[in-house]
Amino acid sequence: MALIATSQTSPLAANGFRATASGSEPSAAAEAILERARAAARDAGLPYAGRVTPQEAWALFSEGAALLVDVRTAEERKFVGHVPETLHVAWMTGTSLIRNPRFVRELESKTGKNAVVLLLCRSGKRSADAAEAAAKAGFANVFNVLEGFEGDLDASQQRGRVGGWRLHGLPWVQD
Repeated sequence: MALIATSQTSPLAANGFRATASGSEPSAAAEAILERARAAARDAGLPYAGRVTPQEAWALFSEGAALLVDVRTAEERKFVGHVPETLHVAWMTGTSLIRNPRFVRELESKTGKNAVVLLLCRSGKRSADAAEAAAKAGFANVFNVLEGFEGDLDASQQRGRVGGWRLHGLPWVQD
């Protein structure tokens, strides 16, 4: 794998720790991000804890205040790229994108229901559906990463030019 876009590395990488509710207190900045997201979610009537920008997701993940879970297919991660040190639980699988019936069980086995979990997909749409399913299953701290990994389609029907993790220059790798 080659590092594509950043000079930043996660402080969690050295000890193999990815980020979880480890008992350590999140920073005031992390708490502020999460509280803003929760308040906005309440105001919008969202069925899950909230939404964060890619930059906020990176801040939370890199300090260990949240787990980042990629819900795209394994093929998308491999051929389009992914954020290093993230977890993977596919929301949909296969070329016909059939909903993964084991999604909630797999997510719980990798994160637990009490961890702060940030879900990332291609554009932020599948991860919103996955966040809703997780919240209905009892995950109290599940957030959707807005814009996703690649962002929305532009006027030419192409991704990567309108929002998204990669466009913001956040860390990612590609096989």
